[in-house]
Amino acid sequence: MGEVVNLRMAKKQAARKAARAKGDTNAAKFGRTKAERDLQSAQAERERTRLDGHKRDGKDD
Repeated sequence: MGEVVNLRMAKKQAARKAARAKGDTNAAKFGRTKAERDLQSAQAERERTRLDGHKRDGKDD
């Protein structure tokens, strides 16, 4: 005889496997990790504040 399988657990395991596969394809498709996004936004903010620091007010002209 075959092994006894709990169908509820088998369905959950199959759903987890499918979700993981979908997540992997989306990660490959859209591509950046949260750390990379945070790093890029921090660099952009740093560049923006540096540029704003070099602006002239126009009051002295």
